[in-house]
Amino acid sequence: MRNRVNKSNWTSLLVVFFFLFSCTPAREKQVELRDAQAYNDRGFAYTEKGQFDQAISDFNKALEMNPNLAMAYNNRGRVYALKGEFDQAILDFNKALEINPNYAEAYYNRGFAYMKKGRYDQTISDCSRALEINPTNIVAYRHRSRAYYLKKDYDKSWDDVAKIRELGHEIPPQFIDDLRKASGRQK
Repeated sequence: MRNRVNKSNWTSLLVVFFFLFSCTPAREKQVELRDAQAYNDRGFAYTEKGQFDQAISDFNKALEMNPNLAMAYNNRGRVYALKGEFDQAILDFNKALEINPNYAEAYYNRGFAYMKKGRYDQTISDCSRALEINPTNIVAYRHRSRAYYLKKDYDKSWDDVAKIRELGHEIPPQFIDDLRKASGRQK
């Protein structure tokens, strides 16, 4: 009888160990993803402080841990754009959009990078897509208005200015002055 109890205990113990060790990779993956988010968040903080190299390093680490973290690609793309590395920024925005095709922020950020490269039609297209996803996105309206202005399509630029105002936001006075002078209109 005693021998049967010991066998039963050993069998139970083995089942418990098997269960614990089979769950370990799932728990490690959860911790890994949380750490990727932490690196992304710290990278964002470095970006806000103007410490771009540290930000890129943290975004790289986040992406090593979780290559499907669209937010990290978007954020790293922002840093590249801030550094004037627009081609690299566009690659990161493309990757973010490949992972999440409904990521409005990646669209208007890519639009900004295109605008800095003088590719206004692509800016307008990306900002319009961002606005399809989020029709109250002020940044997308601002970028698109600027792109229309740079294309000398002043009526459409004014339309976006009106929409921004309708949403309760201000436009930089210098832009309004420039648009008034260029278009010959007073709005």
